[in-house]
Amino acid sequence: SRLVQVSKNYRSVIRACMEDMHQAALSARDPALQSQYSTQVSILSAMELIWNLCEILFVEAAAAGPLMLRLLDWVRLHICDVDNMVREVLSSENPSKHELFWNVVDVFVLQGRMDEARHLLSKEASANPTSVNMYKILDDLMKKMPVPSLGNTQTLTEMELKWQHWHEECQRYLQDGTFASNSHMESICKILLGDERAILERKELMTTWYHFLVTRLLYSHPTVKPMELRLYAQMDLFLGGESSPEPLDTILMAAFEFEMHQVIKECSIALSNWWFVAHLTDLLDHCKLLQSHNLYFGSNMREFLLLEYASGLFSHHSLWQLGVDYFDHCPEYGRVYLELHIERIPLNTEQKALKVLRICEQRQMHEQVRSICKIMAMKALRNNRLGSALSWSIRAKDAAFATLISDRFLKDYCERGCFSDLDLIDNLGPSMLLSDRLTFLGKYREFHRLYGEKRFSEAAKLLLMLMTAHIAPCSFWMTLLTDALPLLEHKEVIFSAEQTYELMRCLEDLTAGKVDKQKFQQSNPTSARFQDDVETTKVEMLRLALARNLARVIVKEGTLEGS
Repeated sequence: SRLVQVSKNYRSVIRACMEDMHQAALSARDPALQSQYSTQVSILSAMELIWNLCEILFVEAAAAGPLMLRLLDWVRLHICDVDNMVREVLSSENPSKHELFWNVVDVFVLQGRMDEARHLLSKEASANPTSVNMYKILDDLMKKMPVPSLGNTQTLTEMELKWQHWHEECQRYLQDGTFASNSHMESICKILLGDERAILERKELMTTWYHFLVTRLLYSHPTVKPMELRLYAQMDLFLGGESSPEPLDTILMAAFEFEMHQVIKECSIALSNWWFVAHLTDLLDHCKLLQSHNLYFGSNMREFLLLEYASGLFSHHSLWQLGVDYFDHCPEYGRVYLELHIERIPLNTEQKALKVLRICEQRQMHEQVRSICKIMAMKALRNNRLGSALSWSIRAKDAAFATLISDRFLKDYCERGCFSDLDLIDNLGPSMLLSDRLTFLGKYREFHRLYGEKRFSEAAKLLLMLMTAHIAPCSFWMTLLTDALPLLEHKEVIFSAEQTYELMRCLEDLTAGKVDKQKFQQSNPTSARFQDDVETTKVEMLRLALARNLARVIVKEGTLEGS
């Protein structure tokens, strides 16, 4: 099924990591580093061993028959301690004369690798003519041994009947003393009969109690049902009180007893990382195997472990982005956790801030979006990057801050006579409506653009509107009126009579003190006096220009009416 495939993908990832660590251990010069990598390899190997067993028992839920074949594959894949010995014997010039020859035959038999065992025995037969007859009988027994099929080609009852007949045949040969003259072959026949003592005598070739369990089942109860496994899984029989069980043994035993929650609990204690338990639990949850188990604080076990794992990812400088995906898959508390963790991410670069912002925007986390934009706007303002500060405050929809920055832009303009960040101001669009000051900044820049493009009458109309509609701050009126001077002096008449009267009214409002004059007040009295003189001169020039323009307009409009 699809979930079995997912499980296999997880295992291939673990194996790939194991391979990488193994290579790293081989190429490491430093012994401490080498031992560190080797430890990682053995942890990953244990992880895969547990995962594989859980896949067989829980995910695939192999039934009686195929279960035996899966467990054999599991043992063959993971018991690698004897592989070197097998290679050494097979690569020798005369394998049957090698001192470890019978050990290798036994390894194959204990792992149910009948074809390989028979192949080796044929070498012994050809080298030892006296035992040919004995060899043929044993070879025949091994060849005839019934094995469960993966397809539905035979029923369990058929399989059990065949196996019973075969078992009785092995028993007859043993009792007849057919193999009495060759202790090695006799021992193999006893193993085929599932003789516990004979199997335990080859203990060092199996290395683990779970290999012993699978071998014993293969030769005494190959059609074992999943729920019967707990009856056969006996560690003490194999360990014999010589050594106490390791955490790995306890975990595997819990799996054989179908205690899923115990497996997860023991793994959480034994493994230093939440990756394994989080992903295994998630898989088992998808198999609908953990439904019953809610933890005391309301969240289920799957979500609790995913939250723990994702929280760990958030403390990493680059893996935090993966943590976001994990939180997304936690329906109950994922959102809350994400909000808490997002706020703690250090926004050390604009690029990172944009990443975090995108994550928040995609999830409609409006509060966090505002907070990030405000932080970035403040940073930009402190570094005197007005354009950046303005765009962040627009994103935050922070009117007060946008007003503050617009004022800084206007102040800069008054001091330098030009705007910085033109691109940004030119493309404000609807966002200029965020604050009155920002609207003014955008419109005032538009006036300059129209003027630069020699669209004088549009520029004049906009300039006047900024004052009459009270979009311009009063402190800026004098600047606007001064901007009107070149238009008043232009060789073409630009302002109409009505517009000229409007300008005159604005100038009078300004000079009559109706308009706030704080802009022109300075702390230094000498400077203030000089400022006043400048202002007076400007006012005089404006009055003169307005009067002249009015005269030209009346003449022009009169002429037009006359014609």
